[in-house]
Amino acid sequence: MAGDLSTSARSLPTDSSEARSDAMTMAAQDSRRMLFVINSLAGGGAERVMCTLLRASEGELRGSRATLLLLDREPSAYEVPRWVEVEQLDCRHSLVRSLWSVFRAMRRLRPDLTISFLTRSNVASIIASGLLGIPAIVSERVNTTSHLGRGIGAAVARFLVRATYPKARAVIAVSQGVAEELCAAYGVRSGRISIIPNPIDLDAIRAQAEEGAAVSVDGPYAVTMGRLTPNKNFSMLVDAFARSGIPGKLVILGEGPERPSLMRQVEALGLAGRILMPGFSANPFPTLRRAEFYVSPSNAEGFPNSLLEAMSIGLPVIATNCPSGPSEVLAGLPREGVASGVVFAEHGILVPPNDPAAMAQALRAMGEPERRLVYRERTPKRAAAYGVARARDAYWSVIRAATKGPA
Repeated sequence: MAGDLSTSARSLPTDSSEARSDAMTMAAQDSRRMLFVINSLAGGGAERVMCTLLRASEGELRGSRATLLLLDREPSAYEVPRWVEVEQLDCRHSLVRSLWSVFRAMRRLRPDLTISFLTRSNVASIIASGLLGIPAIVSERVNTTSHLGRGIGAAVARFLVRATYPKARAVIAVSQGVAEELCAAYGVRSGRISIIPNPIDLDAIRAQAEEGAAVSVDGPYAVTMGRLTPNKNFSMLVDAFARSGIPGKLVILGEGPERPSLMRQVEALGLAGRILMPGFSANPFPTLRRAEFYVSPSNAEGFPNSLLEAMSIGLPVIATNCPSGPSEVLAGLPREGVASGVVFAEHGILVPPNDPAAMAQALRAMGEPERRLVYRERTPKRAAAYGVARARDAYWSVIRAATKGPA
């Protein structure tokens, strides 16, 4: 089934103006209620994408009522458009509470369609929508198996994904690798999957890069960012940076549970003055803009938002060839189509996941000014292929199809 995905899964529409016109006509004809569901708007790629799509969809939602349902009470890092109603629940990261709370909210609101992001929200939305006869669209942002990890809890989560995702009216995957895994491991029919890469708001990022203050760093530096969790594997990057022997500093932007262990590692390697961890930044782009290059050391990605954000402002990039997305962005190839070892792809350097020796080699290579100059010219052009308008039109193509009846 996964092998048929390239021909049977839907991809981005080629005529965006026609898609936008059709979507606006559809939305203006009746007053429907659209319910968007996500765990929270705490700092993260999926949360940023949700808000970006909402901002871009004002025209498509004209004549409709849009409600954003947040499952957990967490501080919001991103701004929601004023015309979107926001309801915040208190599910406290519990799937059971999420199921019951989402069901109650849907029964009260009676939406015509639900669109959800992130696994817990997706599972809750599919079950509640199924009980109430409401079509559900889910967007899978991660490489599911890698993201869920191991143990009894992960096994239960995988079972729930396998039991629910095939019942969604439509499933949106952010990369070819994510789509193939949903088919092969979770039984989602390929014809029900649409591959829509995350949108990158190029104009907003470039404007933000000129605003505010960058983190104060003396001298040249490389930069990386993301939540400080094991899956992001900043520990490997710290090890590689120590091995590389390159001059300058490394800035790690982000916050999370791995901070204490990372700080201990930095101290043990004698790099306290050269590896900086200033925490989460609502506007990281001034800091990125001043960097020499960007590094993504993840063990797994659904789609590498931060990588493309760095590319959009002209940073050369290094990324692990992890599932899913980096190889598609940097080499235009599936992960399996990229050679082993350090690969100098068209739009950046790819290295094997969790390989500090290979990462150290890539860091030394990107330390060469001539190589950085070549990649600086290429990365913004590549990032432009992931603009907001194309993603918005693709989402609304899926929404129109979902409202016509069962797939």
